[in-house]
Amino acid sequence: MQNLASIQEKLHKVIENIEQVMVGKQETAVLSLVALIAEGHILLEDVPGVGKTMMVKALAKSINADFKRIQFTPDLLPSDIVGVSIYNPKEAEFEYRPGPIMSHIVLGDEINRTSPKTQSALLEGMEEGKVTVDGVTRKLPVPFFVMATQNPVEFEGTYTLPEAQLDRFLMKLNMGYPSMNEEIEILNRLDIEDPLEKLESVMTMEELLEIQKRAKQIYVDDTIKRYIVQIVHQTRGNDLVQLGVSPRGSIALMKGVQALALLSGRDYCLPDDVQKLAPHILPHRLVLKSEAKFGGHTVEDVIRQIVQKVYVPIKR
Repeated sequence: MQNLASIQEKLHKVIENIEQVMVGKQETAVLSLVALIAEGHILLEDVPGVGKTMMVKALAKSINADFKRIQFTPDLLPSDIVGVSIYNPKEAEFEYRPGPIMSHIVLGDEINRTSPKTQSALLEGMEEGKVTVDGVTRKLPVPFFVMATQNPVEFEGTYTLPEAQLDRFLMKLNMGYPSMNEEIEILNRLDIEDPLEKLESVMTMEELLEIQKRAKQIYVDDTIKRYIVQIVHQTRGNDLVQLGVSPRGSIALMKGVQALALLSGRDYCLPDDVQKLAPHILPHRLVLKSEAKFGGHTVEDVIRQIVQKVYVPIKR
């Protein structure tokens, strides 16, 4: 088992690797790595062209993982994702042809552009770690990480993900536009060659699996657990909220906090870890009342107010 210092060093090398491709997106890189360590998945909601695909490709190359991209369209079928059984006349039997979901890292581009039936094929794999094709259940590769994207601007021909499906994602992130200086730096890097082409892996799959196991051993004090649950319970009794965060949200926040502590080189969690991750792990699990939306409130505002309101545990 690697010590904490060597694990932290390796994880920071992955972040530095991603930063060779992505300019000014360190927080997104850190949060993506936290989700990967916590064995969760990410929903990335942003306008086209800000580097969502580049981000996940850089992450895949950094850990030497198999990578597949699924472009979701209205006519996409579940079999286009999970694979299909094809009859082989030579062998006189059906052979399984794996779909793109049989990869370590999967980018689901514009997931809201396909039908709920096709969406569920990906979401089943995310939740269960396996898929069923023609009555046969097959396990997905380990580790398995999905980064799904959706365009928040165009809604024609889209199928909104229900709350129960949004809950399957550990985090919902937004990258945002780069600043003027960052965009100039992007042009400078692309002026010579594509930085993604010369990116090399800095971590093996075996090391990643060991790190994922180590994250589960990070100590979470009872006061931190109570702090997480208090924040979650505040969402259920809030006057602005129609549907509060479920226990799955509490579990997701604890797993994320353990991963962040490991990334920070600690074998224990702090209230600061909870405060940092709550705005990324909890908002998409909330449903606001109609009057709250019309009043200009957002789920992010509600979580921010709750975190400020709940007493922060301090041990002397």
